[in-house]
Amino acid sequence: MGSLSIWHWIIVIAVVLLLFGRGKISELMGDVAQGIKAFKKGMSEDEVEKTEVPPVDPKTIDHQPPAPAATAQPQPEARKAS
Repeated sequence: MGSLSIWHWIIVIAVVLLLFGRGKISELMGDVAQGIKAFKKGMSEDEVEKTEVPPVDPKTIDHQPPAPAATAQPQPEARKAS
C-alpha cells in the first residue's frame, strides 16, 4: 500500500505523456542538456582563468615590508561646565 508498483509508474508516465506530449518532453530534455553543457563550459573557462596568472617582473617587486597602518586614537570628550 505504501510503495508504488510498476502499474502506478506506467499510469503516471502515461498521464505525463498525455499532458505534455512527446515533443514538449524532448524539447525540455534538450534544454536541460544545453544548460548542463553551458555550465560545464563556464566551469572549465573559470579554471583556465585561475591557472593563467600573468608573469611578474622581478624588477618591479618592492622588497620593503609594508608600513604599519596608522591607528586612530580615541579623542577624549570635552566636558561641559555647568
